[in-house]
Amino acid sequence: MSSHTPVSPFVQMNDSVVGRIYGHFSGHDSSTGTRLLLIVALTVVTHVLVKLIRYVSEWIIRDNVGQKSLPGLAPRKPKFITLVRLIVSGAIFAVYFFALGLALQEFGVNLTAYLASASIIGLAISFGSQGLIQDIVIGLTLIFWDAMDVGDMVEIYASAPVIGRIEEIGMRFTKIVNIYNQIVFIPNRTIANVSRFPHGGVDAYADVWIPNGADPQEVVRIIEDTAKGLWMQFNAIVLSEPSIGDVETPPGGGWSFLRVHFKIWPGQGSLIETTFRQQVVKAMKAFDPQYADWQVPVTYRSATSPQRSSTRSESGPGGGVGAPRNGGGPSP
Repeated sequence: MSSHTPVSPFVQMNDSVVGRIYGHFSGHDSSTGTRLLLIVALTVVTHVLVKLIRYVSEWIIRDNVGQKSLPGLAPRKPKFITLVRLIVSGAIFAVYFFALGLALQEFGVNLTAYLASASIIGLAISFGSQGLIQDIVIGLTLIFWDAMDVGDMVEIYASAPVIGRIEEIGMRFTKIVNIYNQIVFIPNRTIANVSRFPHGGVDAYADVWIPNGADPQEVVRIIEDTAKGLWMQFNAIVLSEPSIGDVETPPGGGWSFLRVHFKIWPGQGSLIETTFRQQVVKAMKAFDPQYADWQVPVTYRSATSPQRSSTRSESGPGGGVGAPRNGGGPSP
């Protein structure tokens, strides 16, 4: 009878990376039980390494975001966070990929063949997933070319126009939140055009003509209460507290007005053109029964420079804020 020696499911110690490392430090071959423990140890080390990578990346993000940025660099903070997390995702994938290869090598899988086959499979997947490659390339383009940043208010033209605030720019999707508080995932490859609102919304200006014979201070109080009431009721559309300008009299006009500045969600100007205007007209009829809609013109500007952000520094109805909509300026 010929003796039969059971064959271990593991390869020889010197044929695997983990076995060579163990043999180098221990000086002898490992048993089957030891090799099982080595695979478990490899799993634990991989898990700890992934945790360490994530901890270090979050520490780097907190450290950099917490520092006072140089002038003009504040918008790059979201981009820095996005890039760090993309790099971390790639590093974690690489760690898991090589750890799996080392574990399979213990069962006789050739590590070189494993890496080569992974490359071939990846190439085949890339040919079959051209949309995925386009998403990644366009996502990187959006990040590096400052097309938009996390926190920006934008209008994106994809398969359909979408207005919202950027929550995340990923490798596959750009995530934004719209006015209905919906989270919209837009495939990067479908993004054809991006319109940014640099100051976080649209500036709407309502110039209220003060009726002849009315007490200007009383009119200011009524308009201020109306504007702030609108803001409190529709604070998802009116993005900040309205500002009330001084009573002004245009040169040679013979009439006075005051300007109300709203910061509103893009595309929601009807709230100012209808609700606010109707409330003002109703209130002003107490002073002048003939008061009409055209005496409250509304104008817009999507990008207000810091020098002109205060309504108190501007003169003339609609001055510097674009052409009037729904009616011309007040006339004597």
